[in-house]
Amino acid sequence: MRTYRLAHSVLLVGLLVHAASAAQPALTIYNQDFAVIRQNVALDLQPGVNEVRCTDTTAHLEPDSVILRDPTGRHALQILEQNYRADPISQELLLSLFEGRTIDFLITGRDDPVPGRIVRSAYVPHQAAWNRYGQQYAMAQRRMMYPGGAAGQPIIEMDGRLRFGLPGVPLFPNLADDTILKPTLHWLIETDAAGKVDAELCYVTGGMSWEADYNVVAPADGDVLDLVGWITMDNQTGRAFQDARIKLMAGDVSKIQQPGMEPMSRGIRLDYNLGGEMRPPVTEKTFDEYHLYTLRRPTTLRDRETKQVEFVRAGGIESQRLYVYDGLQINYEWYRGWSFENIRQNRDYGANFQPKVWTMREFANTEANQLGLPLPAGRVRFYRRDDDGQLEFTGENNIDHTPRDETVRVYTGNAFDLVGQRIRTDFQIDTSAHWCDESFEIKLRNHKTEPVEIRVVEHLYRCRTWDIAEKSHDFTKLDSMTIEFRAQLPPDAEETITYKVHYTW
Repeated sequence: MRTYRLAHSVLLVGLLVHAASAAQPALTIYNQDFAVIRQNVALDLQPGVNEVRCTDTTAHLEPDSVILRDPTGRHALQILEQNYRADPISQELLLSLFEGRTIDFLITGRDDPVPGRIVRSAYVPHQAAWNRYGQQYAMAQRRMMYPGGAAGQPIIEMDGRLRFGLPGVPLFPNLADDTILKPTLHWLIETDAAGKVDAELCYVTGGMSWEADYNVVAPADGDVLDLVGWITMDNQTGRAFQDARIKLMAGDVSKIQQPGMEPMSRGIRLDYNLGGEMRPPVTEKTFDEYHLYTLRRPTTLRDRETKQVEFVRAGGIESQRLYVYDGLQINYEWYRGWSFENIRQNRDYGANFQPKVWTMREFANTEANQLGLPLPAGRVRFYRRDDDGQLEFTGENNIDHTPRDETVRVYTGNAFDLVGQRIRTDFQIDTSAHWCDESFEIKLRNHKTEPVEIRVVEHLYRCRTWDIAEKSHDFTKLDSMTIEFRAQLPPDAEETITYKVHYTW
């Protein structure tokens, strides 16, 4: 411990503070690429102003989010000044510190070090390279700094010549007093009384994320599913967390992103079908407007490590396979600036039809269907068991946060043996009378050996005032501009749907 005398005769005590080894860090990870870290730091303070350095932080800490307090309330702590440095010492950083100066290089095949002047270090600050895009972002920064090329290569002058890259191992002088080995918080803390304080440090950090992944298995015959859900955590913060207590927050929490870069809760026991007295590794509860998932066991999350924990397992889930034909699939934005004749007709903008029939999987997230729990957003992978017992991958897609008692519907691919064909058969318009008629024919072909139902979706984008003047099949109005026909096709059969829509404006 060193003591300094300030101009105003205030005692400044220098301390080097680390997280208390006996206390577990606590993490709440959000599925929006950030986390809240809570840890204890042991302070031994003297009256007056104390200098404190904390080196047990992440490389993506948001300095303006830092909270340091005595949770017991017995000591008043006032932070007079806070400095955060997240560029630990490295060869690249030292090259930048000695830019323009001459140092020695140890070159293979030569007994004595050879002097060389560092013309350019090509150093990019460490934190930029640690954002979610990693090295791609860092390389982009280098290209902006050095637009002429050779991004990221140092330039060394040796024997009167310039060379790209290091000629050997650089030998640096001793470290300066202001260099750091780890990301560091440096505080000036004022207190009115001496004493040891087990302070709580809390802050928001980037570089931490989690997501849900679901593996769904269907039997060789039928549509009764087994589901296993995984939580995947990714630590890219630059710091390891030993035996951490981890919570995961699911929901769309408002968080301002950096440029370029409690009510009563109802606990739900997830049904793992484990039998006996085995407890689930993850528990869930509502929290504010979100859902909070807590890992039952403390876990170690190392830097640059991806860790997975099973959080749900369910079997006997009744599901339904859907076939959907959306023959137009045109972007509504493409309609702007196009005449009535070109809309739905020009093959360069959506084409007259596309032949693919979507395959979708649907199941109810209810207790009666062996689920009934909030499902965080994530990727759902579908497998089907072959008659030889082997699992085969049959498609995947993402789902959004899905509350209990809602329906999960996932697009998994296009049906091989189902084909759609859609053409416009007639078009008439009278602009002075403000009406137009448009007729379509949709042909569906089933090349399967079993019967199927295909849902045909039609978008009535010309005008919000319309009427179906003629139709071959009944339809359902899905919204103000969408209708759906349902066609039952026997094996190796073709079905034709026709309709005429009358628009007025």
